[in-house]
Amino acid sequence: MKNLEIERVTVYVVGPETERHTWASDMHPQYMTNTILRARTRGGLEGIAGVASLCEFDFDRTVAETVRPLLPYMIGASPDRREWLWHKLVNRGIPGSLQAQSAIDILMWDLAAKAAGLPLYKHLGACRDSVPAYASTPLYADAPAYVENVHRLAEEGFSAVKFHCWCEYKRDMAMVRAVRKTFGDGRLRFMLDVEQRYERSDALRAAKELEALDFFWFEAPLLDQDLAGYRELRKYSSVPIIPAGNTIVSSQLIEIALDMGCWTNLRVDATTAGGITPVLKIMGLAEAHGMTVELQSWGYTTTQAANLHLMLARPNCTYFELAVPYAAFEYGCQNPIRPGRNGQVTVSGLPGLGVEVDWPAIEAATIFKYEETGRS
Repeated sequence: MKNLEIERVTVYVVGPETERHTWASDMHPQYMTNTILRARTRGGLEGIAGVASLCEFDFDRTVAETVRPLLPYMIGASPDRREWLWHKLVNRGIPGSLQAQSAIDILMWDLAAKAAGLPLYKHLGACRDSVPAYASTPLYADAPAYVENVHRLAEEGFSAVKFHCWCEYKRDMAMVRAVRKTFGDGRLRFMLDVEQRYERSDALRAAKELEALDFFWFEAPLLDQDLAGYRELRKYSSVPIIPAGNTIVSSQLIEIALDMGCWTNLRVDATTAGGITPVLKIMGLAEAHGMTVELQSWGYTTTQAANLHLMLARPNCTYFELAVPYAAFEYGCQNPIRPGRNGQVTVSGLPGLGVEVDWPAIEAATIFKYEETGRS
């Protein structure tokens, strides 16, 4: 349908002055950039997507520049041919960025669902209408600060908390012991994410300790690429092990890792793995292996929404990752995702991603912008 053909795409690189956080002792506070694509069709339908990138010292402009040579393929494209477009863009002979492809693919899905008049998860085929959320913390000052914040998060209705920490074995283990000692009744589930920063020996010792403390999962103990290390780690501990999900994100490479027995469950993010199109296939692959896909959603509301819709459309995810404190992740959104008192999250019910963008706020924080209308 020609009314669904895209005629204009605008790219915004948004760098708001919000509170900055970190999640390891060797990291500086992160500048979180929101690269937003906004497209208009011939019939006046508007689609959006946003992908977050995080850097130290300054905002990131690379996603916007990497998407630039791909945008001409969007002009004249229609969301009912999104699978064709994804395969067209997967190898264009340029330094590629899966985030660039993710933004394009998510935008096409947003348009497709809006054209159908449905929230994206219902357009995908709804499995459920809400999912429990876990609070995903930044790095706090010390173990007592973690304990204090868990009290607060439990009062807000969270039933699970994932800790980002110093990524130093001794300090991290002292913290998780203190938390479990305080919250030992089993009503809260805990996860630990050490951002791929442990050596194998520390990862093994930590896995044993987290097993004894009944942690729900141990995330990113090693570099994602250290498949042999993950395989060995799983032999010596029963605590569930999942990757960071940042580098091994194609279904072909994931299949190899599964054959090796590297991970208990999978982890990817639709905004960094190439979009909704490939993540649906990864979720199907995981389901065939009896595994969950614990989707990332660390980023602004556009990032959160894309992953939440996938979770609502498919059965094999246990928790939605909701980064706290909220304000730093809600800039430019008029209807942010927040948990109810029962700890569940859902989407707005509006068509597509369902994100109501505060465009004046986006424009005010835009540090770089350009437009594509087609090239001869």
